[in-house]
Amino acid sequence: MSKDMTLSASMQDYLEAIAELEEEEGIVRITDIANKLDIAKASVNQTVKKLKDMSLVTQQTYGPVELTDNGRQLANRIRLRHKKLRQFLIEVLGVDADIAEKDACLMEHAVSAQTMDRLTDFLCTNGYMIAECDIKDSENVED
Repeated sequence: MSKDMTLSASMQDYLEAIAELEEEEGIVRITDIANKLDIAKASVNQTVKKLKDMSLVTQQTYGPVELTDNGRQLANRIRLRHKKLRQFLIEVLGVDADIAEKDACLMEHAVSAQTMDRLTDFLCTNGYMIAECDIKDSENVED
């Protein structure tokens, strides 16, 4: 993502939700996003328009919402960051899974790329997240 393109925490949540819905349902509608995020459809429409303007999603009038290649890459980075933080909270700190899920969602928007890299290095060095150890989150979503 270019340095001049910044995403709010809310927009990051939208991309993450769209990616999850694509995996679960195949087709993503405004209603699906609204239900998943517990947000009014009018608000979803406004944010989807912004994401379209940023070329992160596509949508024909009244059609399904689809991630572009850039949108999917960004959504995957956001989701990986969330997964790493959640796993750290559960496996290293012993936080309850439900609390870890909520906290990881809050933390994923605030942690810098450097901190994520160091966290990943720590997890990999100490035998956690073996499958993800080759994946770096060095391109930060929002510092």
